[in-house]
Amino acid sequence: MSHADSAGARLTLDLWHPNCWAIEATDRTDGGILAHTVQQTVQSSTVSVNGVFTVYGATKSAVEDCLDAVRASPHAGEIQELQARIGHKRDAPGTVVRQFLLEYDPDELVCPTLLEHGFVHSAPVRIEDGRERWQVSFTGERPEIQSALDAVEADADADVSVESIVTPDSDSDRSVGRLRTDSLTPAQRRAFEAAREAGYYQWPRGISVRELAAQMDISKTTLLEHLRTAESKLLDPE
Repeated sequence: MSHADSAGARLTLDLWHPNCWAIEATDRTDGGILAHTVQQTVQSSTVSVNGVFTVYGATKSAVEDCLDAVRASPHAGEIQELQARIGHKRDAPGTVVRQFLLEYDPDELVCPTLLEHGFVHSAPVRIEDGRERWQVSFTGERPEIQSALDAVEADADADVSVESIVTPDSDSDRSVGRLRTDSLTPAQRRAFEAAREAGYYQWPRGISVRELAAQMDISKTTLLEHLRTAESKLLDPE
């Protein structure tokens, strides 16, 4: 198979990286954040980035709590709300939405690291429950994906798992929902099956990690550990 035939895989990545104000804010609250655009700015000797974001939630208080968490983060600058000028961003999944502009340090972006290793951002990033969900295209060949992901983790001190992958030579989405669970431990299988049945692997997600952990009567940390290990086994059985 030629490079042209095998390149161009599309992936959905579940990602965590340090010093991210959006990850911190959504981990502490019930709000979510969509990252739309980021542009670099230069003011005198200071280099920064400006981003347009939408915070969303089921209630006004969830959105306010999330905005307050962003304001309190040492990694975020001043919030400039845009909704009064351009209205609500209705493509956000929440019933209450607020759009804002934020300036922050470009050294805390993970996007350049993804791009360096061949992952091209193709849609707004969705941040929920302290994790980022990236839709990306991979510019290399299919066998190179795992080594590229390993390099992203090493360079960005990140935790990355693959939720789904579609290659040009495949007829359908190679998602975690379609793979065998024989290799999983009972706890991993219970967590994975509960997540799948509750719509955790749907887009948009039918349930948050926090809600699913409460339903299963386990901690959020334990649930995430089971899910990440299960996903790793299912996506890379060897």
